[in-house]
Amino acid sequence: MAGTLAACGSSDGGQGSGGDSKTVTLVSHDSWAASKDVIAAFEKQSGYKVDVLKDGDAGQAVNKAILTKDNPQGDVFFGVDNTLLSRALDNGLFQSYEAKGSDLILPEYRVDQDKHRVTPVDTGDICVNYDKKYFADHKLEPPRSFDDLVKPQYKNLLVTENASASSPGLGFLLGTAAKYGDDGWEGYWKKLKANGVKVVDGWEQAYNVEFSGSSSGKKAKGDRPLVVSYASSPPAEVLYTDPKPTSAPTGVAEGTCFRQVEYAGLLSNAKNTKGGKAFLDFLVSKRFQDDMPLNMFVYPVREGAQVPPEFVKYGPQAKDPETMDPAKIADHRDQWVKSWTSLVLK
Repeated sequence: MAGTLAACGSSDGGQGSGGDSKTVTLVSHDSWAASKDVIAAFEKQSGYKVDVLKDGDAGQAVNKAILTKDNPQGDVFFGVDNTLLSRALDNGLFQSYEAKGSDLILPEYRVDQDKHRVTPVDTGDICVNYDKKYFADHKLEPPRSFDDLVKPQYKNLLVTENASASSPGLGFLLGTAAKYGDDGWEGYWKKLKANGVKVVDGWEQAYNVEFSGSSSGKKAKGDRPLVVSYASSPPAEVLYTDPKPTSAPTGVAEGTCFRQVEYAGLLSNAKNTKGGKAFLDFLVSKRFQDDMPLNMFVYPVREGAQVPPEFVKYGPQAKDPETMDPAKIADHRDQWVKSWTSLVLK
């Protein structure tokens, strides 16, 4: 979800075939990360070696997994979210498996309860982040809402991701559709385009290159002080800066948030189904759920899992995020993306 600076896993040949019964292969987006000792504990307890194959932004990774579903690259896929879930399910990407510990997943995150093709793993909010220094230097109040983003004082300040290829980009589009409705979102995007929104392929480019508020963006001389990212991005900036600042250098426009949930599933033609099931059990275990927030900067979905104090202080969940029924996303997503592409990119 949020960008991470560490990855984990081992590679037996690095091809992610999953054919070795002693290896379980996880296919994921680029932001997968876990502590080495936590993965090592799973490997010791289960007897399986973990091989991690990262496959780009979430949207790209899901599309590739669908294209290769008859001969998948691995056993488990992690990183399909509520914006793309119906595409994965409709294309038969996953087989049924109810992970041990699923009964401890908070009810609001459970889906597909009749077939159990996916297991909820984490949640977070896609929101516009702002560069505090930029707005202080320019004596300008940062935007707080979708409405604010189209105002003249924020012209040429926002960068977002391509909704047809990027999970946060799509989440931001769905947030505007939830806010302004079927008849209003296109008019909103016309205003946003007229106000100089910049669109790039994915989160890494937007946040680490174009955004002036991130540590990487500063080095890249990014010139956009507004970016579509996550509510949990500010604590990442604090934790990865040395020495640690006393306050986050970035903030969140709380009136721009869309609630995201990420899932994992056992791939339909997985070669190592037994290992894949063991790994899904591991993803909802308390050990992994406690470890996950400070690695992938997302919130756990298991009851009683620990939320780091840095999240509470610097990256609390949005109080009133935009949400959308998965059935509505399924019905409208492809047409919305097509309309958005025609409207914004052409």
